[in-house]
Amino acid sequence: MKVVIQRSKCSSVSINNQIYNQINNGLVIFSCFTLDDTIEDINYIVKKIVNLRIFDDENGVMNKSILDAGGSILSISQFTLYADTKKGNRPSYIKALNGDEAINLYDTFNQELNKIVPTVTGVFGADMLVKIENDGPITIIIDSKNK
Repeated sequence: MKVVIQRSKCSSVSINNQIYNQINNGLVIFSCFTLDDTIEDINYIVKKIVNLRIFDDENGVMNKSILDAGGSILSISQFTLYADTKKGNRPSYIKALNGDEAINLYDTFNQELNKIVPTVTGVFGADMLVKIENDGPITIIIDSKNK
């Protein structure tokens, strides 16, 4: 499992020119699953996300997690995170888990996040427009296979 995490002041996801979900202050997470991902990968990533100390404390030092700072999560599925660009100029997505299996893991991932931090999503497999006001900018990449 691979995620890209961005600290955000304000973000939204739109589908067919209509805002589907939005957050103020929190995290935008793009997630992708691969062939051997399990609930253990999800639990590892969820624990990392909610405890990442990437929010400023009273001294302006990144020393607070989303649990300390408050806020919510906008979670977006993005199979292109497993793009392989080693050969040629057309990325291969063979490492990304197929949609039928990935949607189950994506739903589980969001349910686990939402148990800890209010979490809203996009629509799995939809053509989405994601607007992010990246605060910092802060962007973190985590791969559950690199523990």
